[in-house]
Amino acid sequence: MDPLDRFRLDGRVVVVTGASSGLGVGFAKALARVGADLVLAARREQQLIAVAEELRGRGARVITHRTDVAVEEDCASLAQAAADAFGPIDVLINNAGVGQAGGALREDPQVFRTTVDINLTGTYLVSRACVPHMPSGSAIVNIASVLGVAASRFPQAGYCASKAGVVGLTRDLAQQWSARRGIRVNALCPGYFESEITAGDGAEALRAMVAAESILGRFGHQQELDSALLFLASPASSYMTGASLVVDGGLTSTF
Repeated sequence: MDPLDRFRLDGRVVVVTGASSGLGVGFAKALARVGADLVLAARREQQLIAVAEELRGRGARVITHRTDVAVEEDCASLAQAAADAFGPIDVLINNAGVGQAGGALREDPQVFRTTVDINLTGTYLVSRACVPHMPSGSAIVNIASVLGVAASRFPQAGYCASKAGVVGLTRDLAQQWSARRGIRVNALCPGYFESEITAGDGAEALRAMVAAESILGRFGHQQELDSALLFLASPASSYMTGASLVVDGGLTSTF
């Protein structure tokens, strides 16, 4: 087999949460290019539909499903919709998430709870809903963060706690499901990438920090993360499970 063929996902069914904006849109486009049939989920339905229409225009098979990953019933409905439309689920990309920043003594504790509910509990709920529909040989990729494995330079307790939790959850689910069910579970830990979030408030301070403290001295670009995602989602990473792949331009090497 050509080694590059191991990165293909032709005819495989891939569920992507958080697919209405940001990195999730880029992931959906990359997965479509390697042949995947896509089930796109997010809370913002109109944006989700626009992404799906663009991908269908390129020849991809795509359905959408409005989903709040913090709601158990929504997660169960998403998994069933995917199975009804395409059959067994081969890959799950747990990408849905929210950012949160601010000092722990000043923030509203409800913001902390909401961040954990979406980023961590949502990853658990969607995984739990999809696994009964996933055959042996399937893969789950949880989108964590470099801040799940290293300290942040800006206060954001809820986000850091939730992403560290995703890393721990990844290890545990791999232990539960990889040997018993044949489902690999890995985490992708991005550093700072060009996106809607990093273009918002505080972007200049963030950019200055990355320039000063990472080896490559810049934000990453979507395609530089897409290749890592495709590796973890595809048979190319068939001997990996319970791992966290950091793609951060050398940021954690200097912390």
